[in-house]
Amino acid sequence: MAKLMGMGNNLSSVSGALLPSRHSFNPMRCCLRVVKSSLLIPARIHGRLLAHEVRASSAAVVETKPDPVVDETKLNIRKNILACPICYERLIWNGDPELSLESVARSSLQCSTCRKTYSGEGSHLDLTITGRGKVYGEPMAASTEIFRSPLVSFLYERGWRQSFSFWGGFPGPEKEFELIKEYLKPVLGGNIVDASCGSGMFSRLFAKSGLFSLVVALDFSESMLQQCYDFVKQEDNFPEENLILVRADISRLPFASSTMDAVHAGAALHCWPSPSAAVAEISRVLKPGGMFIASTYIADGLASYIPLRGALRQNIAQFSGSHVFLAETELEELCKSCGLIDFTCTRNRSFVMLSAMKPV
Repeated sequence: MAKLMGMGNNLSSVSGALLPSRHSFNPMRCCLRVVKSSLLIPARIHGRLLAHEVRASSAAVVETKPDPVVDETKLNIRKNILACPICYERLIWNGDPELSLESVARSSLQCSTCRKTYSGEGSHLDLTITGRGKVYGEPMAASTEIFRSPLVSFLYERGWRQSFSFWGGFPGPEKEFELIKEYLKPVLGGNIVDASCGSGMFSRLFAKSGLFSLVVALDFSESMLQQCYDFVKQEDNFPEENLILVRADISRLPFASSTMDAVHAGAALHCWPSPSAAVAEISRVLKPGGMFIASTYIADGLASYIPLRGALRQNIAQFSGSHVFLAETELEELCKSCGLIDFTCTRNRSFVMLSAMKPV
């Protein structure tokens, strides 16, 4: 750990040096997933694949591809993940038969229990409780409201996020993404929520990687989601069918319980008004065996010697809504208190990436 923290600015080898050690390949889980997938493939297709492999030369290497998933089955799975943020009952889908970046803006969903209707807002689907209200509203913490500013949203990928590498030791999006993929190996092929996605820096990487069946870019900021939408539209051949944009409160996630394979939160945990409420929600929506991956920073340098730092930290949190973590054990206890296990983390200066799993 000390060796990793002393890396300084030499981050060229961070992808290899910082690879997590406690999450190794799980053959049992992989085998279970293969069996489930094969049950969806008609026998005639299996017969053709088997015959093709038998005819192949024994000296040749046969490259196999994952069995195709029936579109209707995939569509039903996608639609069943969305739920009412009030009662968590699954929503009735009205609109485009596909769930994709473009379809959410043309669709509406209704809760059969609350009778409340949610609809698309141009670039995203608004699944907040008071999002469509014209009279009633609630003030949010400063750490939340600042990211709703169009100016901050515009600057986020144009210098703001890059500064994290300078003062916090963040390796940068591409190298962080390599670390994330190592942690997520047990759930590759499933769906993932990029919580507090900002302008979609990692959401777009997840979608383009092809490693997930569906990527949900989720944020409370309308302007951040608009930035994400604009970035997607600027890219050629972007797989829009693998991405949807959802506005939601991190403490009231609009997903049915035990429906998500993974939740990622990049540089966001310290900005949440109540990290415990948010991580508890993440634990609720994860499937058994699902993974929670997050990055934040730990102020365990000179700040740890400040007298009365406990009271000072509480005052900062109450005023700004932002939280300062002073030790890795705080993050481990946070995950444990919300029902997550197998905590592990990677450090580089102030930067920390953590991983935890929902028990099977």
